Amino acid sequence: MTRVIVQRTRGRTHGPATRLMSPADLGEMLKPFVFLDSFDYEGAPFSAGLHPHSGIAALSYVVEGAVTYIDPDNVKGTLAAGGVEWMQAGRGMWHGGGLDQAGRTRGFQLWVALPPELELGPTISIYLAPDDVPRDGPARVLLGRYGSASSIIVPPSPINYLAVRLKARERWRYEPPAGHTVLWTAVASGTVSVPDELRHGDLAAFEPSHKAVEFEARTDAEFVLGSAVPHNYDLVLGIHSVHTTPTALRDAQVHLSAIRTRFIQEGRM
Repeated sequence: MTRVIVQRTRGRTHGPATRLMSPADLGEMLKPFVFLDSFDYEGAPFSAGLHPHSGIAALSYVVEGAVTYIDPDNVKGTLAAGGVEWMQAGRGMWHGGGLDQAGRTRGFQLWVALPPELELGPTISIYLAPDDVPRDGPARVLLGRYGSASSIIVPPSPINYLAVRLKARERWRYEPPAGHTVLWTAVASGTVSVPDELRHGDLAAFEPSHKAVEFEARTDAEFVLGSAVPHNYDLVLGIHSVHTTPTALRDAQVHLSAIRTRFIQEGRM
């Protein structure tokens, strides 16, 4: 039985980043997955500076190169290729990052909506070195559980997020856990068949179903895959936030403003 692709996109590219998913398009269909950016940058180092978020969590995965980060406690570090940054904003946090060395950097940044019990909760920041990201066969478990591998990051709801590498003509089958009717994949390099052909830069959203998907690599290929239990809440959007109600958004905006004032007093902005 073939699980049908119901929508596919190559997103919108702005400089080194391509927005493959947002609440205005596939993010509404695929929630709790609401934003997905792929990035491919080669050039001079830069800093993105501090910026706020609330009601949402982000997982950054570095495929090639390295990125820097600044967390809410002003801790600075570098995430190498294969590493993972998990940032759960809760009621609100400010963070930043960039690149501290020249060269090519590729990866993905995925944003997931938080359920009501966590959207005004505490901030969580976790950084995993490449060796700390568990693996089962060709799949690295960035979030959730697959086969014998389980991430130490506790997901905010039932979510799997995997990074997979296949050699040409290699096959791999994904059996979603019970209740994971949301499923999508995005190709980082190469070409795969599902059996429809997907190539570098494509994102495909599959029909809501419990069916498995079998991938066959036409060339050496890398892709990420997300599956989840649906997020049955509204997406109430702020400039840097996603919440389930306008009341929760207003609460978080007040909190973010107070943090900004404190940072200015401390000379961090």
